[in-house]
Amino acid sequence: MQEYHLTVGRTARYYTLGEPGPDVRQVWVVCHGYGQLAGRFVRHFEPIADASRLIVAPEALSRFYLDSGMHERVGATWMTREDRLADIEDYVRYLDALHAAVFRQLDRASVQLVVLGFSQGVATAARWVARGMRAERLVAWGGVLPPELDLTGLHDVFARTRLTIVYGTTDDYITPKIAAQEEAKLRSANIPFDVRTFEGGHDVQAGALRALADAS
Repeated sequence: MQEYHLTVGRTARYYTLGEPGPDVRQVWVVCHGYGQLAGRFVRHFEPIADASRLIVAPEALSRFYLDSGMHERVGATWMTREDRLADIEDYVRYLDALHAAVFRQLDRASVQLVVLGFSQGVATAARWVARGMRAERLVAWGGVLPPELDLTGLHDVFARTRLTIVYGTTDDYITPKIAAQEEAKLRSANIPFDVRTFEGGHDVQAGALRALADAS
């Protein structure tokens, strides 16, 4: 048996809050977590959407049924361990194309790019930025950077991209132990970052989001 790969075109779905226009000063590309859909995820960002801030929520390319019975609930995933490298290449190309489409309507020199990943989307967002997407800020919300990233080789990236870690104090996935390990890893690699916590669990909390946006 011989394995092959064939690159094909895909129709990708994304959602926005707001419209490109002369008043836009920030574009937020927000990557959802495992099993979520972009149309529902983007609603969390309604508290910070205004004329100066365009929210763009790409949906992962692989959808699946969340329930094994009635097949009523659908979610999406950025990747699994199966053929993961090909999936990563696919979604990086997808995000590059999305960025190009959005910024065809905006002046990149006067508009900041904020890339936010939530949960599984943290790895997606981090890989995209690490592979060369110029962003003013990377937000890792309720997730950790992917383990394969060589942080010591990314000093130039994080010199131009501000890294912010956000998690809830009762998050079942980002426990205090995991958060401390992540921060120690970043300090060891001399990567500058700041941390924001909020009272809550594994979700995008409105008050914490507003505070983050106000500090952007």
